[in-house]
Amino acid sequence: MDELRVGVSGHRQLADPAAVAAAVDRVLDRVGTGRDLVAVSSLAEGADRIVAARVLARGGRLEAVLPLPADDYATDFVDAGSRAEFADLLAAADLATVVPPDPADPSREAAYARAGTAVLEACDVLLALWDGAAARGRGGTAEVVAEAREAGRRVEVVPVERAS
Repeated sequence: MDELRVGVSGHRQLADPAAVAAAVDRVLDRVGTGRDLVAVSSLAEGADRIVAARVLARGGRLEAVLPLPADDYATDFVDAGSRAEFADLLAAADLATVVPPDPADPSREAAYARAGTAVLEACDVLLALWDGAAARGRGGTAEVVAEAREAGRRVEVVPVERAS
């Protein structure tokens, strides 16, 4: 069976995660029918985890692309429950890689941007769970979508509303 590698970029805080998950399912129904799905995700809170979970629920596979070593990355998550969810998804991944650091810019923001690029380079289609607004920081969803389009990568936008 043909494989479809589904990358994800999106917001961490979503107003209605259940509605977003349902919208992701509809997109996966449309783009992934008859194909083996592989989610390529950084496993951040929100969008990244929703796509990973929806692909796994369909019997697909997961590849994690982390911006930082897992223990360090996990400190960015809001609470112990979120860190446990991250650990569970990471354990479910067939492959986990950490993007190499850039000595010229070792900042967390740069690491996140490099991870977004790595996800994009590893996927066939990018699911952008996005409110359509400009990026709020380097490596944000707007930048990843622009990079994907510039590279000629297929982009499927799932409109979302951020939590306030």
